[in-house]
Amino acid sequence: MLIVPVKEGENIERALKKFKKKFERTGTVRQLRARQQFDKPSIIRREQIKKAIYVEKMQREEEA
Repeated sequence: MLIVPVKEGENIERALKKFKKKFERTGTVRQLRARQQFDKPSIIRREQIKKAIYVEKMQREEEA
């Protein structure tokens, strides 16, 4: 359960922005999307390796 303290006289849009930011940081939406379908551990590992290769490639290009 998320609790966002709202100071007296604080704008409701600002409080809503705080709530959205806090909600995003918890990773709830990401977790829900991941649970919608089952991915085999081998596929997850393969995707992680592909992502790591991509990130490494981007870092090398940035250095050059």
